Amino acid sequence: MISCGEASGDLYAGALAAALRARAPDVDIVGFGGRRLEAAGASLAGEFTGLTVTGLTEAIRVLPRSYAMYRRLVAAARARRPDVFVAIDFPDFNFRLMAALRRLGVPVVYYVSPQLWAWRPGRMETMRRLVDRVLVIFPFEAPFYERAGIPVQLVGHPLVDLAQVSQARGAFLQDRGLRPDAPTVALLPGSRPNELRRLAPVMAAAVALVRTRVKEAQFVVARAPNLSDGLFAPLSGAGAVVVAGATDNVLASSDVVITASGTATVQAALHERPMVVVYRVSPLTYRLGKPFLTVDTYAMPNLVAGRRIVPELIQDDCTPERIAGEAVALLTDTDRHLRTRAALREVRERLGGPGASERAADAILEVAARAPGGAGLA
Repeated sequence: MISCGEASGDLYAGALAAALRARAPDVDIVGFGGRRLEAAGASLAGEFTGLTVTGLTEAIRVLPRSYAMYRRLVAAARARRPDVFVAIDFPDFNFRLMAALRRLGVPVVYYVSPQLWAWRPGRMETMRRLVDRVLVIFPFEAPFYERAGIPVQLVGHPLVDLAQVSQARGAFLQDRGLRPDAPTVALLPGSRPNELRRLAPVMAAAVALVRTRVKEAQFVVARAPNLSDGLFAPLSGAGAVVVAGATDNVLASSDVVITASGTATVQAALHERPMVVVYRVSPLTYRLGKPFLTVDTYAMPNLVAGRRIVPELIQDDCTPERIAGEAVALLTDTDRHLRTRAALREVRERLGGPGASERAADAILEVAARAPGGAGLA
């Protein structure tokens, strides 16, 4: 059984399911996920659309649906008795689900582990009690779990394999009515509806400000799946071209990226694109959550690099004026642009080589083989 709760997790889950099937063709996968996990051959016991939010106060609104999904998945696990349960990120949901499956005697692997090193480290005891193995994707994470005495394995980042460009910059931009020789800014406003509601209007206002200083600038939005057209209306209304299902092409065709904090920052780093990282949650969520934070930087490229190499504009700093100022600086200051790209090249190297999904699949099958009746999976 595999459980993921958002677009990035579904991307990783789909790649993992394909790797599992390549190694064990008869494997039966049941999941909570999206279209990529289903396309890889899993039978979905639940789909995450409408359940994916960020923030403490935002999560309260979806609690009834989350609990109904939790009960459905526990019932599926009770009926099908999986040899292993694989949780992929999405900790607020997966922590409860893995506790229930552990009570059923199902071994647990946590892949793309929760960011306990960043906030709520008290959950480490829950991980130690419930998880058979943690599979981490960033090099700085493994020592954190090793110190806590939790079995951990660094498998590398699955996006190293999944980041693929299908069109050259010139063709991609021309096909969308844009100029290949004009300064191009990629906009990645997030993959959750509440992210778009908070970030899209701010980005749209920043677009207008950038244009006042870089006249020929053009803007392309990478649209995440399962989101309504209305969420992108502020950006399209500001003259940005919205493109679905082509995030890597959008990034590869850009000069600078304005992106929500999260997986998209790793995607931009893999393309070595200088970026401005932005994020907002509700004021109450921010006030409640800030005391639990144990890091002073949020963007994953900065965490991997061990220093601040890209600007972060979080909460009150996330204003159109600040975003536009950073974007214009990256567009017009050649030395800064090149320094940032060189630093991102180092980040890319630290994310490991190809084969993360395959390494994760091997580890999961190894854990499954230890389960009662699971020996045939190895």
